[in-house]
Amino acid sequence: MKLIKKILPILLLLPAVFVQVARANNGEPRVIKIKATDQMKFSVTNIDAKPGETIKVELTVISNFPPMAMSHNFVLLKQGADAAKLATAAAKARDNDYIPKDFKDDIIAHTALASGGKTVEVTFTVPEKTGSYEYLCTFPGHYFSGMKGTLTVKE
Repeated sequence: MKLIKKILPILLLLPAVFVQVARANNGEPRVIKIKATDQMKFSVTNIDAKPGETIKVELTVISNFPPMAMSHNFVLLKQGADAAKLATAAAKARDNDYIPKDFKDDIIAHTALASGGKTVEVTFTVPEKTGSYEYLCTFPGHYFSGMKGTLTVKE
């Protein structure tokens, strides 16, 4: 009887473990919820990921400003991409939601631009190469105000 009492909690947890394993093997993305604020900061500035993992970033904008004054996006760059150059070029790419066409080869994934009260999302496959990948908001001035983070890929 004592053995059953010790084993029972473990047995009750097994279905939950199997569901998580099935989800991981089923290709369902891991969801990362990030808030973007008027203080030009992301609520999440570090994301750890495994090579080849599928991630969905849900970016929710918290702002009372009009869209022309304050909007945000999430742009994940390839390793070695020059974020400062991209952010500078983005300021001139208003017609393309501040995603500079000349830098498209430096971008792994990005959301659309969103204003206060809106949520945008992007799903992507994490690169196989381990290391650090910078993400940023390309709305003019936001990157240089500190609106950035790091996706760290490790085994």
